Amino acid sequence: MKRYETIVIIDPDLSKEAEAPLLERVNDLIPQYNGILIETDDWGTKKLAYDIKKKNRGHYVRIDFCGDGALVQEMERFFRIDDKIMKFMTVLLEEAADPDAIRAEIAEKEQAATAAEDKDDTPESDESNDQSESTDEEDEEEE
Repeated sequence: MKRYETIVIIDPDLSKEAEAPLLERVNDLIPQYNGILIETDDWGTKKLAYDIKKKNRGHYVRIDFCGDGALVQEMERFFRIDDKIMKFMTVLLEEAADPDAIRAEIAEKEQAATAAEDKDDTPESDESNDQSESTDEEDEEEE
């Protein structure tokens, strides 16, 4: 199984309600082809370097997933057919991704998000100490 990242630029004139079915379709497509959706990251509306379909802005969405070539072909076919998708690009991140390790990574992220929510309920004096420690940990991870 390979790990891919797809960046999609969606028409910025679409409402959130009109945009949701596009992303739901992609999210439903991944399990149909025995893939794993790792993350969907909404970057928001940004100015384009050049006009695409006579528009100078676009709504960016990043989709991180694992799957095979058939999944990528079907996703790109869907993007080509739909007029609401202005541009897309799929990049191979990892040639031989381990599905079990990826599932563990997803579970770890969910636990970290749950722990962060629990920390929000603690008194403020404890939060300032926790934030300084987490910043040091993040700096070490970036290196």
